[in-house]
Amino acid sequence: MMKFDIIGIDMPCWDLAVNLDEYPGPNSSARMNQLSWQGGGKVSTGMVAAARLGVRCSMVGAVGDDLYGNLCIKDFQEHGIDTNHIFLRNQSTTGFSVVVSDKHTMGRSILYRPGNAESLSMDELDGICLTNAKYLFIATVDEITKKAVKAAREAGVKVLMDADSYTESLENFIPMTDIFVGSEFVYNELFKKQKAYEDNIKSIFKRGPEIVVFTFGEKGARGCDINGYFELPAYRVEVKDTLGAGDVFHGAFAVGLLKGLSAKETTQFASAVSAIKCTRIGGRAGIPDYETTISFMKTGRIDSAELDKRVKKYERRIEHV
Repeated sequence: MMKFDIIGIDMPCWDLAVNLDEYPGPNSSARMNQLSWQGGGKVSTGMVAAARLGVRCSMVGAVGDDLYGNLCIKDFQEHGIDTNHIFLRNQSTTGFSVVVSDKHTMGRSILYRPGNAESLSMDELDGICLTNAKYLFIATVDEITKKAVKAAREAGVKVLMDADSYTESLENFIPMTDIFVGSEFVYNELFKKQKAYEDNIKSIFKRGPEIVVFTFGEKGARGCDINGYFELPAYRVEVKDTLGAGDVFHGAFAVGLLKGLSAKETTQFASAVSAIKCTRIGGRAGIPDYETTISFMKTGRIDSAELDKRVKKYERRIEHV
């Protein structure tokens, strides 16, 4: 049985990323500068980032048997990600979104259609060896992930939580995670925008995780581990689109830990990967490989040729099903 570095659980989806100069008003139009067909999903995109950075990954989840579901699986496979436990639901649809970014506001608008494919069942989960990895990567707190986390922790597998959205169940779940990486939104919900960052982050650390990190976009990241509290600035790049930046950060974070970096070093590495991603539209086209990331961290320069190959691939993605 193959041993993986990371096993991730998610419901993959598919995105059409579009870039405009300015979002049009009612009864008007706008020329598209660029469009790109890319996979989506929090853990799914994080896993693609991890695979791009050179680690062995396996995805667990379900998609519909439609065009977008097949695209999701094909994209994973092209990145070398094991898809033996992605279940194809007959006569079902996969989640699909149109993500519009615009240069005028540097923001994005999302039009989405949820898929109707059934999520992973308890019986299906029972048939998967979740202990065959070093890390279990999750982004939701439900009965399936709770069961998966219990099995993983009993076997000594570390649990990485992508805490992008706040719920009460997430707060109660903190002691069940080993690596808790939260968004600025979650921080604000937990601490009502209090800026006593060190005390607040240490309070999460005391609840059980070995590493706690919160990301604050262009304001950088703050975290804590056994070595204490740290703060790091964000890398400065020409941002085209922030879609998937957090997802990519989480996948890269797991890679940093697998390479034996400290929590602070890992945060810096993941920040660099995420920053490079933001130089291209969509969640995946801008994900760099390991060599490109290290070069950027040393020199501040990005290997555009490496990224542009992927941009062209995703521009034509729909043609290669």
